[in-house]
Amino acid sequence: MPRRSRKDSIALASVGRLAGAISEHPREFVALLMSTIAVTAILANALFLQKGPHPAPIFATRPLLAHETALAPRLHSAQPTPSTDNGNQARLQLITNIQRELTRKGFYDGPTDGIWGSRTDAAVRDFIQAAALKTNAEASDALLKAITTSNAKPGAAAAASPDPIARLIAPTPSKRVIAVQRALSDFGYGQIKATGVFDPDTRAAVEKFERERRLPVDGQISDRLVRELAAMTGRPLE
Repeated sequence: MPRRSRKDSIALASVGRLAGAISEHPREFVALLMSTIAVTAILANALFLQKGPHPAPIFATRPLLAHETALAPRLHSAQPTPSTDNGNQARLQLITNIQRELTRKGFYDGPTDGIWGSRTDAAVRDFIQAAALKTNAEASDALLKAITTSNAKPGAAAAASPDPIARLIAPTPSKRVIAVQRALSDFGYGQIKATGVFDPDTRAAVEKFERERRLPVDGQISDRLVRELAAMTGRPLE
């Protein structure tokens, strides 16, 4: 019985010393208590709560629902596949075929490079005029088919004139005038035929263009006029 009383006394003394230490250093005791709780939580999570390999979140996150997991692949697969390269390649091949057919028919003497430049544009327009077609000078399958199946020859429109004397005294067509006439006609400055001859209709169209562009109105095909037309059409005229 005395031995048991001695143990109780020792325990009471230990509790008293602990209470005294806590009262003297309350902040340190709180910090120690919080650290102990944190370490215990980490160990419990690492040993018992994690379902996957370490490291993992301390607290488990909400698992994705079935419809959410299926949505991500659908969104990824819905992105369109770029097809710009295929379109550019098809246009390049189309223009190359048009150039090749124009060369075979004698309308074109430039490179078959698939580039729609001023020489290709002029050759297409010459063919359209010689074949008496009503179509735009633009690369298309219909234009390629028309060139392939047509029997039109270069200069056929000029050779169709019934008056040989008129052909002899007529002025020589100018490529520069033809390019200007085509540009003015395409952009609505008059119903002009691309004959290469500077006629009154062409002069009237030039004057209309000069007034709208606020240029000096003289009705002449000058270098400045050609530059302004080239800037408007986006392609060289010569």
